[in-house]
Amino acid sequence: MTSDPTPDGFVRTARDGAVLTVTLDRPEQLNAQTPATWSALAAIGASLDDDVRVVVLRGEGRSFSAGLDRSMFDAAPGSTGGLGDLARRPTAEAEDQIREYQRGFRWLRSPGIVSIAAVQGHAIGAGCQLALACDLRVLADDAQLRLPEPTLGLVPDLTGTSNLVELVGYSRAMEICLTGRPVGAAEAHAMGLANVVVPRGQLEDAVAQLTRAITAVPAAASRATAALVRSAVRNDPETQDAAERSAQVLRLRELAGR
Repeated sequence: MTSDPTPDGFVRTARDGAVLTVTLDRPEQLNAQTPATWSALAAIGASLDDDVRVVVLRGEGRSFSAGLDRSMFDAAPGSTGGLGDLARRPTAEAEDQIREYQRGFRWLRSPGIVSIAAVQGHAIGAGCQLALACDLRVLADDAQLRLPEPTLGLVPDLTGTSNLVELVGYSRAMEICLTGRPVGAAEAHAMGLANVVVPRGQLEDAVAQLTRAITAVPAAASRATAALVRSAVRNDPETQDAAERSAQVLRLRELAGR
């Protein structure tokens, strides 16, 4: 089942059983994003039902997403939601607005789902941060990830910094962010940003294969394990050991029918 693109957000969805595919559908603009894109993504996250196990996030056309739409950089007073508009707002109001934007990214690590970014071509700025927001990344061999915000006098503010540090560590994340340089697919794989790199023509098949492997695992065990892996990033060993014990007892009782 496929939905129509959301108004002005250029996002469409397709559901196949336990797999929800979310497509950025603005190929003529390299899937450039606007606040409407983030609102549409947040709405999708809020509407997930318990039967969805995997969310595949992809971009239509030759690039995953080239980042912010150019209109976002317009400093004119009438450009609502753009960077100039945010700069004119009171601090608390501007931060609240950015928090709303971040909701379009954070749901991709919601309990109960595993998210996979299928990345080809450019993933720049907001596009890179959207790929980083997912649990897993499958890259075509022509993919390039880049966070150029500091080179423009800005900072990555769409959940990118914490996700990047989790994936590649402190010093690599610092260098990637501060230089704004592109990271190609082979380097991304070597440093742990990409789970798999395949030729461009094999991207969809590789994502489908990974999706089948995930959904082949019993749902309750898969979700409990994903929750443990996510909590391990921030828990100290003692806390994580306790979480493993608790989760395993629940699994054993369910398997025993108790």
